[in-house]
Amino acid sequence: MNQKIRIGIVGYGNLGKGAELAVGKNHDMELVAVFSRRSLSGTLSGVPAVPISQVGKYRDKIDVMLLCGGSATDLAEQGPQISALFHTVDSFDTHAKIPEYFAAMDKSAKAAGKAAAISVGWDPGLFSLNRLLAGAVMPQGTDYTFWGKGVSQGHSDAIRRIAGVKNAKQYTIPKQEAVEAVRLGKNPAINSNEVHIRDCYVVAESGADLAAIETAIKTMPHYFVGYETHVTFVSEEEFKAKHSGIPHGGFVFRAGQTSPGVNHIFEFGLKLDSNPEFTASVLAAYARATFRLAKHGFTGACTVFDIPFAWLSPKSADELRRELL
Repeated sequence: MNQKIRIGIVGYGNLGKGAELAVGKNHDMELVAVFSRRSLSGTLSGVPAVPISQVGKYRDKIDVMLLCGGSATDLAEQGPQISALFHTVDSFDTHAKIPEYFAAMDKSAKAAGKAAAISVGWDPGLFSLNRLLAGAVMPQGTDYTFWGKGVSQGHSDAIRRIAGVKNAKQYTIPKQEAVEAVRLGKNPAINSNEVHIRDCYVVAESGADLAAIETAIKTMPHYFVGYETHVTFVSEEEFKAKHSGIPHGGFVFRAGQTSPGVNHIFEFGLKLDSNPEFTASVLAAYARATFRLAKHGFTGACTVFDIPFAWLSPKSADELRRELL
C-alpha cells in the first residue's frame, strides 16, 4: 500500500476546520497537525494544535501544507514563508492581486525546491477552469460570472479587520434579471459591479464610530469600491440568530456562436450549504495533485490551469478511463 500523503493545516478558522473535515474523507491522506497563531486547546480530529512559530520543526513530517488564512492579510505574509518550507496549496482570492501573489510564491517555492498551488477553490479555481474551457471551445463569445446568493469569506474577513468591528458577514447577491437575460441568450453588456449587490451585516464594538466603519467598507479597494453596497448594523443576538451559516454558490456562463445564427449557452453552477467546507474539499483534491506534481520534479508556483484533472483523483489512470471516460 502506498504511503499516505501527510497534510498540515495553517489557520484554524472556518476554512481550516473545513480542511480538517476534507482531509478525513480522503483515504490516501493523513492529517499530521494544525498550526495557528492562536493558542488552541485542541482540534476536532485530535491531531496536535501547534503554534505557527514551531512550523519549521515539521519540515520532514508533512508533505503538503494547506494554507487556510485570509487573503486580505494572512496569505500575503504566510504564503511565501510557508512555501519556503513545504509544498503548499492556498485559496488566495483577491483577483486583482493574483499576478503579484503568484510572483512572490513562485520566487519562494522555486528557491526552496517546492511546489505551490495558488488561488485554489471555486472562484478563483473551478470557475476559472470553466471560463477557460468554455472560451477554448467557443472562441467567439462572451463570459459572464455571477456569485451568490451567499457569504463571501474573503469579504467578510476584510470587514472584520476594520477597527471597531466585532463581527461581520457579507452576502453577495446577483441581480436575477441579469442572470435570466444571459440564460435567455440576450447577451447583455454588463460587468460584475453592475449585477451584484454586496449586503453587509456588522456587529460593532461598543462606542465604535458607525459612520467611519460604513465608509471604510464602501471605500475598500478590490472588495467594495464600485459595487452597490448595503451596510446594516445588528446586535450580536440578531447576528447569531440570522447570520450563523456560510452558504454560497454562483454561475459561470459563456454565450457563444459556432456559425452565424447558431448560438450556444455554456453554464456551470454551484449551490453550496457551506462555502468553507466546499472550498476546503477543493484544497484537499489539489493537495493530492500538488504532491504528484512535485514528485514529477516541478518547483515554483502554479494554478489550476497548470494541473491535469486526473491528478486530482485518487483513482488510477486505468480506473478513470474505465469508469468516467
